[in-house]
Amino acid sequence: MPTISSKVQSLISEQIISGHFPPGTKLDERWLAEQYKVSRTPVREALRQLAARGLTQIVPMRGVIVMQIGIKELSEILHANCELEALCARLAAESMTTMEKAELEYVHQRTKEFVNQNDIDGYLEANREFHRLILEGAHNEVLGKLVGDIRERLSPYRQYHPAENDRLVTSHVSHDEIVKAIVEGDGEQAYLAMRAHNAHLGNAALRALRQARENAAQAVDAQDA
Repeated sequence: MPTISSKVQSLISEQIISGHFPPGTKLDERWLAEQYKVSRTPVREALRQLAARGLTQIVPMRGVIVMQIGIKELSEILHANCELEALCARLAAESMTTMEKAELEYVHQRTKEFVNQNDIDGYLEANREFHRLILEGAHNEVLGKLVGDIRERLSPYRQYHPAENDRLVTSHVSHDEIVKAIVEGDGEQAYLAMRAHNAHLGNAALRALRQARENAAQAVDAQDA
């Protein structure tokens, strides 16, 4: 179950990514606690995690301010993740043990329950476990850590898909193809399925992000008019 700090982190992430909190905005701990009706402790932890993800920066004498990954840079990071995690899926298909494959199937089945319940928080947690098992199943610590770090940096952006209402169903269907290929030991198909899965999610995130930032810019222009 998500903690209070993780929920606050998600709320602040969405505000940053959508452009509601523009680059350079100072994030006041007390004000945020009042806005989200929580104590300052979970806000402080959320801001610390956001800094670790590169969404905010702790500046001496100023506090926490908003950073921003540009569309071009985000696109390049998404492309790198797309190819590297697809490689992990290929290696997992070739080297996962029978028990590891069974665990992957079990977690995949759990995500279906969250899809049926439209439980986004539950699905996202199970989804992280699903991808973690594939990274570990590749049995390449260097590659697994690299992809894990990239996924952590991208997670706020990839979760921001307000324009895609059926994304849980779509994501689970593409997971079906990934699991099938890995269980059958088909490395090439696992590679292609994972790459297609990540490409779809990445493109959806970029479309939503562009639209959100256009809307935020139009709102600012309207206020200045």
